[in-house]
Amino acid sequence: MINRETIDKIMDTARIEEVVGDFVHLKKRGTSLIGNCPFHGEKTPSFHVSVTKGIYKCFGCGKGGDSVRFIMDHEKYSYPEALKFLANKYNIEVEEAELSPEAAEAQSAKESLYIVSQYAAAFFVKQLWDTSEGKAIGLSYFKERGFREDILKKFEVGYSPDVWDALTQSATGAGHKLEFLESTGLSIKNDNGKIYDRFRGRVMFPIHNFTGRIIGFGGRTLKTDKNVPKYVNSPESEIYHKSNVLYGLFHAKKAIRDLDNCYLAEGYADVLSVHQAGIENVVASSGTSLTVEQIKLIGRFTQNITILFDGDAAGIKASLRGLDMILEEGLNVKIVSFPDGHDPDSYMHHVGAGAFKTYLENNRKDFILYKANVLLKDAGNDPIKRAGIIRDIVESIAKIPDPIKASVFVRESSSLLQIEESILMSELNKMRSAKLKKNFEGIQRSGNSNQNPYSSGPPEPLGPPDDLWDDSAGPLGQEQQTTNTDEIQEKEIVRLLLAYGHEFVNWDKIDDMYIGPFIMQNLADVEFENLLCKKIIDHYSSEIDQGRLPTANHFIKHEERDIADLAITLSTSEYALSENWLNKHLIYVKDESMNLKATILGGIFHLKKRKVDKILTNLLKEIKEENDTDNQMILMQRYGVIKGVEREISKFLGSVIVK
Repeated sequence: MINRETIDKIMDTARIEEVVGDFVHLKKRGTSLIGNCPFHGEKTPSFHVSVTKGIYKCFGCGKGGDSVRFIMDHEKYSYPEALKFLANKYNIEVEEAELSPEAAEAQSAKESLYIVSQYAAAFFVKQLWDTSEGKAIGLSYFKERGFREDILKKFEVGYSPDVWDALTQSATGAGHKLEFLESTGLSIKNDNGKIYDRFRGRVMFPIHNFTGRIIGFGGRTLKTDKNVPKYVNSPESEIYHKSNVLYGLFHAKKAIRDLDNCYLAEGYADVLSVHQAGIENVVASSGTSLTVEQIKLIGRFTQNITILFDGDAAGIKASLRGLDMILEEGLNVKIVSFPDGHDPDSYMHHVGAGAFKTYLENNRKDFILYKANVLLKDAGNDPIKRAGIIRDIVESIAKIPDPIKASVFVRESSSLLQIEESILMSELNKMRSAKLKKNFEGIQRSGNSNQNPYSSGPPEPLGPPDDLWDDSAGPLGQEQQTTNTDEIQEKEIVRLLLAYGHEFVNWDKIDDMYIGPFIMQNLADVEFENLLCKKIIDHYSSEIDQGRLPTANHFIKHEERDIADLAITLSTSEYALSENWLNKHLIYVKDESMNLKATILGGIFHLKKRKVDKILTNLLKEIKEENDTDNQMILMQRYGVIKGVEREISKFLGSVIVK
């Protein structure tokens, strides 16, 4: 159990923009930071971070919270695990009773997989540096390849001894359970029940997750026997999903963000070599074909990918066929290929770090143009082959969602392919039309006729900004809404309480007081219908009765998730007014905080008007249904009184009431 003092220290120290910024590429927009949401696929940013409020909110999928909630949602951690993660990030000591390996594993099965993986990594490192076999075989291999010791230690490279169960015996002897060794794939049980190590006699590359924890391994054999696979990788497990992982991303993410470019290589050694050349913004696909999930992972940090291709012509052609999906995700792709059959690893050691850097900078080519050049060499003067290549190139351009970018490639491809631009554009439009038709037909078959067939992701939010107000101090269009519930007005009151409840005011004809108690006094006779709003109002009232004035943060960090979610939603807006309105165009847009009295009274009276309108509607119904003349007169008198109240409210709101 983490004590309250430590929790408070973690919460006070953690900065939302730093925590989220480790996972999402954020850009400043107005008073907020925005980026592509890490919780759902999108190409248009709808993920907002409020530095002043210490919260994040996605207006696409609805997720929101503080720093702890972000780590819980993103890393699938429990509350204590998320706190420990943040404590580690900010070097805050968490005092807990020391646990034995057995007790630690019993605490969480998933955590146990991380623990045993970390143990294995430390075991392999020790074998490489401290044993005669490791030094003679593993370390000598790396030194012959030209790798420096600091690079090997940075990536925690190790060696697995050529013994059937060395790791298994060591781990179980240290108190780790065999079931977790098997779950991570470190140990294997054969049909006869014999346990042995998956990795034997190999140099080991530990695979880190996004936050630096070890989740799997890649092992390279040093034997020349062709019957022995060159690489063996960890199997899928609860903590390791290879399609969602990029080797080296933990070490590269800061450099990728800073340099706004990601080099994508193929193997573990490529990443180490490029790092050794002083280039840290490099990752590898861990020996698997590139996946959409991996592309999206890169897209959190940069829109620019530079792929480092081996010099093998056959391999390049095979790889080209699978790279259109990068364009489909809206990223910019460049290619660097290496001469004479070299890969990044061999070429760096062949020419040295300085020449390698220069080569990368001088040999980057746009993917589309590179693809055209490679394929045209094979086609020669064969018109049938050239026609097929042209169609292939146009298909790639059709994957690009940005029409301006696509048109630029059409123009450049026209010159390269020696074919009229209009013909390429016509073919491009045909392909896009066919795709839209296919998507639309698929939507019709699924019965979702409201879905926009032109959308490649969730529909973009529509409607006016929720923070624009008219002269009557109420949200624009609120009088025109036709819903039968008072939810909009009730949520507006909650929003005003969260935003301004703690502010002290001195208004004409109103005694000095805080806005929160003022609102609560004026709505004491109003019954909230929305259960969640009522829950917040009741809690707010209870806090005031106990002499406390709760802030928005009190509800944002509330232990009840539905209260926290609503507080976050009402405390954030996806719209930010550009400074250019005033600075460049000299157009002044009113801010609700400039006239808080009108803003607060507007919120109160809009809600009261809704309640009064309902009373009037019910009274009219009673009058029509009442057969007794005396009772009708009583009801009509009551209607007149309530109607007078409505007129006074409407007079303030500036509405026109038909008499």
